[in-house]
Amino acid sequence: MMKKLLAIILVAFITIPVFSQVNFGLKAGASTNTVPTYDFTSGSTNIEALKDAAFGFHAGAFLRISLLGLYVMPEVVFASTTYEYDVTIGSNPAEALKQQFNKLDIPLLVGVYLGPIRLNAGPAASILINSPKALIDDPDFEELYRSATFGYEAGLGVDLFKKLTIDLRYGGSLSKKFGDSVTIGSQTFNLDDREPSFMISLGLMF
Repeated sequence: MMKKLLAIILVAFITIPVFSQVNFGLKAGASTNTVPTYDFTSGSTNIEALKDAAFGFHAGAFLRISLLGLYVMPEVVFASTTYEYDVTIGSNPAEALKQQFNKLDIPLLVGVYLGPIRLNAGPAASILINSPKALIDDPDFEELYRSATFGYEAGLGVDLFKKLTIDLRYGGSLSKKFGDSVTIGSQTFNLDDREPSFMISLGLMF
């Protein structure tokens, strides 16, 4: 399914000249993410987050296809966030460890123009492109990471001088409402239990 989604977005990028109301852009920004907690028990092992939130960064490209006050906006964005934990195993002293998550986020947003403000929302696929360091040596621990999952993004934005864009978004999980996965037709989409995140970005349209 991820290959099909990437193919659709690639075709959209290639066919830019076909549309009269299409903007291509580049964007970059920062995010704040709630640090995930591990509901994981292995003997006397304890994993404790050092902070409640962590900052990350993202950068990528987007298309905005506008028509009659509405728009569709697919994006391909590289995002990276590092979390810090204190890990205690048995009687050993606590050890500070870091986990870095590098992902390819692919949101597909539908929006509406309300004067100078844009509102948008839609599903967001995430593809994990690295193997986060396991905090403990246990094969079950690595099962907590799924390589490809779906969540959602929603937010608002504003355009300045027809070139600059500023966007503020919230990203969240769909699993609390729909479970670990949903099946549509013959396709099964894995949902994750991602923690809430807030993202702000600055973009340049061409």
